Order: sequence, then structure tokens, then C-alpha cells
Amino acid sequence: MSILSKIRQANLVGRGGAGFSVAQKWLMVKNAVGAQKYIICNAAEGEPGVLKDGYILEHHAAKVIDGLKLAIDFLDERRPTSIGCRTSGYLYINHAYYKKLNKKLSGLIKNLPVEIFPKPLDAGYIGGEESAILNAIEGRRIEPRLKPPFPTAFGLWGKPTLINNVETFYNVSLVNAGKYLSKRFYTITGDCPNEGVYELPDNLTIEKVLKQTNNYPKFSFFAQIGGSASGEALNAKQLKRSVSGAGSIAVYSLTKNNFKKVIKNWLDFYSGESCGQCTTCREGVYRLQEAMLAEKINWSLVNELLNNLSDTSFCALGASIAVPLESLIKNIYHEKN
Repeated sequence: MSILSKIRQANLVGRGGAGFSVAQKWLMVKNAVGAQKYIICNAAEGEPGVLKDGYILEHHAAKVIDGLKLAIDFLDERRPTSIGCRTSGYLYINHAYYKKLNKKLSGLIKNLPVEIFPKPLDAGYIGGEESAILNAIEGRRIEPRLKPPFPTAFGLWGKPTLINNVETFYNVSLVNAGKYLSKRFYTITGDCPNEGVYELPDNLTIEKVLKQTNNYPKFSFFAQIGGSASGEALNAKQLKRSVSGAGSIAVYSLTKNNFKKVIKNWLDFYSGESCGQCTTCREGVYRLQEAMLAEKINWSLVNELLNNLSDTSFCALGASIAVPLESLIKNIYHEKN
């Protein structure tokens, strides 16, 4: 059975957050016109509360590199060597992980046409967005590109490019070996005794993940799912659903973390990480900070700003800010007051 058939049979989806079909993305790049094609393993991991990529590279690096090799072989399959170009790739990696794991990863890559490319120190969170990664590798200003065209057709140096997350390549290796068990990695952080990264079934509810890892609180709390900046905030009654996005769960004690403290931390992250390319994000987050942290909140203004950020931000950074704030207001603040 071909690797594509195995991936389809496993119903594998990307683990970078979007949950896009792996088989569909691989096929899009395979069928794209171009002699030269590229593969990028995205190990940028810059959102607070998401630590799984670093964990996987530390403990399962060989499987990640095997996943990259399988992707290269798949894209090169039945392509005549006479065309002069073959598939090559990059492991685009968080700088802290690069310092710690470069020697180990280089030894595993050996003669594969894969280059380790450390994420620039000034790239910030946005440096992990797929089109911003293309700019970083090409030596351009690190900011998102307008889509379409999408990287699958027009990516690195204008060539078809396959971009997948670390966990995705790890899963591809398991699928090929017949060892994929429909599990995923969960990062658990915050006000809990056993912070860390856990590999568990991907259909567990948030509540079950916390209980199976002995992290379910005995105090009043809420949880943020899918990233400790952009993730959705849920109260304790809403945890009977599966974990979405990048697979992270952050636990917040309602006693230790008041409403404005949590909001300030989120907005500080967004204002500090904005690339400044679009006015909506650059100015909108600043105005949102003023409105949300005022002594008396103007809810009408807050809603208007959130709608503008969601609808008109150039990239997912500005657009995603509404998710944690609106869910915190609806699910926790109004529930409590």
C-alpha cells in the first residue's frame, strides 16, 4: 500500500492547529506544476502554552526525520531525474530547540536533502505562520503573505511547497510503520500539579485528559484550549468535548487569576507580537487594551473592535484575538457575575 493510501486510511489530519487533511495537502503539492518542490517541517512553536513540538523533537526525532524522508520520496516518486531538480526540505526550528537539539538532528538527517533553519530571534510568534516562514527562509521581512496563492502551488521561491507540523511528520512515520493508534500530544500548563506533554487518544474530552493526567482541579477554574493566547476559554461545565487546535490545555484558578489580569496578559502578548503590517491589528489591539483595562468597560466599543479585528486583520494573529476574549466574557465573566 502506498504512503498516500495509508495516510488516507488513517484519516490523518495536520496537528499544526488547522486540522487540514494530510493526504489532500500532499496530493496538492504532488500534482502542482514545477520541477523543483520543497518541504518544510514547521517547528517554530511560538505560542505560550504549546510545547509539544519541542517534546517530540527531543524524544522522537528519528520518527520526525523519517516522516520528512517519506514526504520527499512521495513527491519524487515517478519523477524522472532528467528534469534536473528534486525535492529538498527545511526543518524550520524554534531557536531554543535549535540550540539544544541541532547536533542530534543533524546526525539523524545525514545525507537527506534537508537543511536545519533556525527561526530568527526577532521573528516572534508570527514567524511561525506558514507564509511568514517562506519569507524568513528567503531572507525577506518576516510577515504573512496575501493568500491565495497558497504555498502548495506557489511557496518557497515560487515553487510548490509542502508545509506540515512536527507532530504531523511524526504521525506519518507511525502510519507507514503500521503503529499509528489515533493518538495526539497534549500540552497541559497553568494552575495544575503535573504540567507537561502527554500522548493520549485524540478522542478524549478535555475533562478526561485532565483527569487521566491527574490535573483536574479541586478548586474553581476555567480552561483555555488550543493555545494560551489564541485559545478558547471554557468553564468547568464545558469540558465534555475534545481538544481542538494545537492540543494545549491551560488551567486557570478563578481565585488566583482575576478577569483583568488574564486579559492584560493576553493583550500584552498580542501587542508585542503584532508585526505591524496591518493597521487593524497594530492599532486595534492598542485600542482594545485601553477599552478592556479601563475602570469602566465600554462594551459597545469592545464588541466593535473585536468585530473589526476578526473581519479585517491581514493574518490569523489579529483575527484570533476575538476567540479568547469573547469566550472569556461569555463563558466565565458573565457566568460569574
